[in-house]
Amino acid sequence: MMTVWPVVVGYLLGSVPFAYIAARLGRGIDIRRAGSGNVGATNVLRAAGVWPAVATTVLDAGKGAAAAWLGLAGGGGSGLAAASGAAAVVGHVFPVWLGFKGGKGVATTFGAFAVLAPLATALAAALFVATVWASRYVSLGSILGLVALAPAVWWTTKDGVVTAGSAAVTILVLLMHRGNLLRLRAGAERHLGDRA
Repeated sequence: MMTVWPVVVGYLLGSVPFAYIAARLGRGIDIRRAGSGNVGATNVLRAAGVWPAVATTVLDAGKGAAAAWLGLAGGGGSGLAAASGAAAVVGHVFPVWLGFKGGKGVATTFGAFAVLAPLATALAAALFVATVWASRYVSLGSILGLVALAPAVWWTTKDGVVTAGSAAVTILVLLMHRGNLLRLRAGAERHLGDRA
């Protein structure tokens, strides 16, 4: 039981819907019924504005980081930390508090692996920023940053467990971006700054 509680707490932390809370407090709207309906920072930016979106991003990353840190504190090494961080991402995507319909998990993933593989996460985040800067597509930046994460984790840490955890989470988050990929191919994806 001592090695399970960080994973459970990680899931519950991940389930906290900061996008929903920020949009409610910031603009009095239900983010699930605004814009794309996604419970994430990009939709908050479009529907509720910059500061609620910034708060959402920071808090979503923070819950991933907190979950990974709890795994380390639980004494299970990098394996437990990776499981706890991954559980936070699963909680974000499938939050118990919102009927298991949440966001896509990008910020939470970056937060979790910033604790476990900081250099790799910084490299993936840099690719995200550069892509968004050049294309103004947050989804494209997210996809490319995530694809780069697991190879970067292996290159910088040589930790097979953390690499496997990052790969598993990447697959989940990429699956959540299927609609974005279709819209990118069709030229119908919204750019950063477009209003909901």
